[in-house]
Amino acid sequence: MSDTTTKPGVRTTEFWLTLLATLASGAAALDILPVEHPSMRLAGLVGMVLSAMGYGAMRAVAKRGQPRG
Repeated sequence: MSDTTTKPGVRTTEFWLTLLATLASGAAALDILPVEHPSMRLAGLVGMVLSAMGYGAMRAVAKRGQPRG
């Protein structure tokens, strides 16, 4: 039997992994975590944006009920 309902976002593993990645990348971007090279701050900002955008896109796919891939 297949369950077609979508769980709330905060109850998914993807949400928590995205939150962790966003916080770690944001900490590097804001120089809260020590980074070895100044370009790592930019990489942290890019990582933060990409992880948040990826999560949003995958939630939209899940809400539409379309298979990934």
